[in-house]
Amino acid sequence: MSSDMQSFHEKMSDARSILLHLQELYGEHSQTAQYEISRELFRAKMSEGGEVGEHVLKMISMIERLEALDFSMDYNLQVNLILQSLPDSFSQFIVNFNMNNIECTLMGLLNKLVSTQSQMKTKGKDVVALTISTPRPLKPKKKNMAKKQYALAPKAVGGVGKNKGKASTVRASESSKQGGKCFHGGEANHWKRDCP
Repeated sequence: MSSDMQSFHEKMSDARSILLHLQELYGEHSQTAQYEISRELFRAKMSEGGEVGEHVLKMISMIERLEALDFSMDYNLQVNLILQSLPDSFSQFIVNFNMNNIECTLMGLLNKLVSTQSQMKTKGKDVVALTISTPRPLKPKKKNMAKKQYALAPKAVGGVGKNKGKASTVRASESSKQGGKCFHGGEANHWKRDCP
């Protein structure tokens, strides 16, 4: 500390006021650093096919830098940030990790992710080699089958069939008028729908 600062702080009554004054002077830089590091940490996303070891080490170093600036995070939040930054190819690992409630340090998580990535690379090569060496046989194309023709049902009494409409309903209503009595008006050979 410079001599001017020492002489200024000698006039203060207690250590707390000195500490508050120093935080006011130099604390803004740590706040800016916290913001920049946390922004980079929360926006981190590993590209597909990248090395998971380098990516997770970078994230762990950012977490440690934040802790050095008195910005501590919960362990579960740290693990979730790392897992969320992984590409979709690690989705099965993430499901297994969460379903089995695996507890490990961040370095332990790093080791598990590196071994998972190496297994995925060897399995991917085997699958590619297998598909190249054993092509699928082609299925024969099905020929178009002739359309089956079904016999049409005979027309029902009362005009149900192709000729639907007023002509068939008129005939049905004329035959039904014979010998009926209207319940509404009480007239013979008359129906309610024909009432005025």
